[in-house]
Amino acid sequence: MKEQYPNVTRFGRAVLSPLLLSLAVGTATKGQQSSPRSSPTPPSDTAFSSASQSNATVKLDTRITPEQAKQLFALAGTLLRFSSQETGLPIKRDVKCRLTTRAAVEAYIEEKLNNDEGTERLQREEIVLKKLGMLDHDFQFRPFLLALLKEQIEAYYDSKTKTVNMLDWVDVKEQESALVHEVTHALQDQHSDLEKWDNQTPDDVSHDEAGDQDHLAKDEMDTARAAVTEGQASAVAIDYLLKPRGKSLVKDPEVLNFVTSEMSFTEDTTVMARAPLLLSESMLFPYREGLRFEQGVWMDQGQSAAFPGALDRPPTSSWEIINPREYERKGIPAVPLMPNVHPLVDPFYQPYAIGQMGQLDVRILTKLFGGENAARHLTPAWDGGLYWAGQLRSALTPAERDSTKSLALFYLSIWKNADSAQVFARLYADSLGRKYSNLKLVKPASDDGTEELVYSTNEGPVVITTRDKMVFVTESFPFPLARKLAALILDAQGARAIRMTTLHRPNPDPANPARPIEVSSEPAAPLAATLVRFLENCGVMKVAADAEVRAVH
Repeated sequence: MKEQYPNVTRFGRAVLSPLLLSLAVGTATKGQQSSPRSSPTPPSDTAFSSASQSNATVKLDTRITPEQAKQLFALAGTLLRFSSQETGLPIKRDVKCRLTTRAAVEAYIEEKLNNDEGTERLQREEIVLKKLGMLDHDFQFRPFLLALLKEQIEAYYDSKTKTVNMLDWVDVKEQESALVHEVTHALQDQHSDLEKWDNQTPDDVSHDEAGDQDHLAKDEMDTARAAVTEGQASAVAIDYLLKPRGKSLVKDPEVLNFVTSEMSFTEDTTVMARAPLLLSESMLFPYREGLRFEQGVWMDQGQSAAFPGALDRPPTSSWEIINPREYERKGIPAVPLMPNVHPLVDPFYQPYAIGQMGQLDVRILTKLFGGENAARHLTPAWDGGLYWAGQLRSALTPAERDSTKSLALFYLSIWKNADSAQVFARLYADSLGRKYSNLKLVKPASDDGTEELVYSTNEGPVVITTRDKMVFVTESFPFPLARKLAALILDAQGARAIRMTTLHRPNPDPANPARPIEVSSEPAAPLAATLVRFLENCGVMKVAADAEVRAVH
C-alpha cells in the first residue's frame, strides 16, 4: 500500500541472510543477500574502499583485516563471471566494491529513518495496518523497525553509485555468499537500470475515480519485481554453493523446500524473533517466494526466461509470483472493479489509501487470524481484492490523525467459491475482538442471497456483507453509508464474472510488438507492499547470514 506516500528512497538492495540458505542445502547454503538499492552512500570517511585498504583501521579480533578485504574484492570478478554464466546476463562493466563500518551503517539507517520520505509512507501505512488488525494497536513500529534494521543489514548494492558495499564486521566466509548475491544485483542493474525498473507504483494519494483506477492497476508491480530480483540473486548464490558438490537448483529441485523451510530460523536474531507476522512475512517474501518463482520458470522455460526474460517481462502481482505457471501462461490476475465512491465518502473523509489486497496480504491476514491451517486452505481460494481508507475531515490534531479512530475503511475480497467466502467472513468476524473493545453483535440478517452481520465497537460500526463469492467489510463508517457502499461495490462486480481494471503492460508482446498486453490491476503494492519494498531495499539480512555461518561451521 505505497500509493499514498511519496517515493521510498532506497537504502540499497536488501539481502536476506545467506545463512538460511546455507542450512538449507546441507553444509553451506548461503543464500540470500540483497542490497539496499538506490541510496546515497554513507559518508566516505567512515567507509573503507578497496583502493584505500591500507589506510583503514581494522581490529583483527572483530573486523576483516585489510588483507582479507583485498582477497574478498579480488574475488568479485570471479563471482561476477559465475553469475553471468548462471543468469545469461552479460557483463557490461566491472563492479566496484567497498568496505564500510558498523557505525557508518547504523548512522546511515538512522538518518534515513529520520529524513527519508519512505519513512513517512510507512508511518502513515501503520494506521491502516493497525485498523485491519495486521499490527497490534500498541505496536511501536518505528523504534522496532530501527532495531530490526540495525540487527539485520549486512551488505548492500547501491544502484546509484553502482557499488557493492560490504561490512567490515561480517565474517569473510559469510561475505563470499553475500558478494555473489550482490554482484548478481549489479548485473541486473546493468541489464535493466534498477533505479527506474523497480519503481512502478504511484506514490501520490488518489483523490478521484481515475486516480483510483491507476493506483489499482499498478498496485503490486514493485512487490513482484522485488521478488524477481531477490529470487534471481538467491538462486545464483545457492548454485554457487552447490556447484562443488555437482548439484544445482534445477538438477536437484528438492533443495528448494529445505532452503525455504530454513528461512524462519531466527534463534540468534533476537529482534527478528520478536517481529510481528506482517513484518517477518514481508521481509521473507521476496526471497522465499521469489526463489520458488525463479526455480519454477527456470525448470519450465529455461535460463533465458527465468533471468533476462523475467526482467524484460516482469510479473505484475504477488499472485503471479506465488503461481509462476500463471505468469508463464501470461495469466491475468483478477481485480475487482472499483466504482466511483467519492461522491459518497468525500464529504466526510479525506482519501488516505487505496490498493489491492493481494494474495500475499490474504495469506498474512488468514494466518494471523486463523493460523497456518487456515492460511493454507484459504490462500489458494483467493480471487482478487481491494481496499480503500479515508480519514475523518474532522480529525485536526496530530493525536486525532494518528489514531485508528480517525480512519474508516472498506475491504472487498473475492473468492473462487462461496464456501471459501463464508469461511473467510466468519474468520474475519471472529478476529474483531482482537482490535476493538466493546464489541457487540447488533444485527445478524440474511435476505436476497446476501448475509449481513453488524457489530458495534468502540470505533463505530463494523458491517460484514457476504454475497455468493464476495465478502465486503466496512469499518467505522456510519451504518447508512456502510450499506450504500456495500450495494455500490458489490453491484459493480456483476452477478457472474468479476470485472477487472486493466492497464497496458509496458513490455510489448514479443509476438506482436505493436499490441500492448492488457493486465489487471493487481500489480504493485498490496497492503504489505510498502513494507516488502522498504525492507528489500535496506540491505543483506542477518537472518539469512547467521543460518549460513552455522551451516558452514
